[in-house]
Amino acid sequence: MTNQGLDAFAAWVEDLMRERGYDIDSPRGGGKSRIADEAGVHRAAVTRLLQRQSMPDLETTRRLARVLGVPVRDMLIRSGRLTAEELADPHDYLASPAPSADLGRRPTLEEVADLLGVPADRREMFVRVVEQFLPSEAEAEVTQVREDRRVLVETAAAAPTAD
Repeated sequence: MTNQGLDAFAAWVEDLMRERGYDIDSPRGGGKSRIADEAGVHRAAVTRLLQRQSMPDLETTRRLARVLGVPVRDMLIRSGRLTAEELADPHDYLASPAPSADLGRRPTLEEVADLLGVPADRREMFVRVVEQFLPSEAEAEVTQVREDRRVLVETAAAAPTAD
């Protein structure tokens, strides 16, 4: 990691911390200690990152991501540890079309079977088995609404209260 990469990553994390109400600017604001405590990491790891001395280890990165409400994937990519290509987003894969499919739609289970190398004589069985594990569209929408609501509640609970 270059100094420029560490600086850019630390600046991004600082912005996230400030946006989420951590007072990391004043010496006695307690923001660094508070985020370290909430993440379950050493305060020194937070300080070293913010002072551009070192990149946090993988476990610290994972814990900071959880507390800051960002995907670990984003933290790893922004830190320069991995590229977006090296750390493919499974949601992107499922939403992207198969090479022979029309743009803008999910691949069919038959196309997924082809991509996975399922033999032609077993594809029908593959499709029937996988369909049992996939939610219906209505179930998927309810699940998404619940997840969105959970994220909003967690974000509101983590936000500082106005006095």
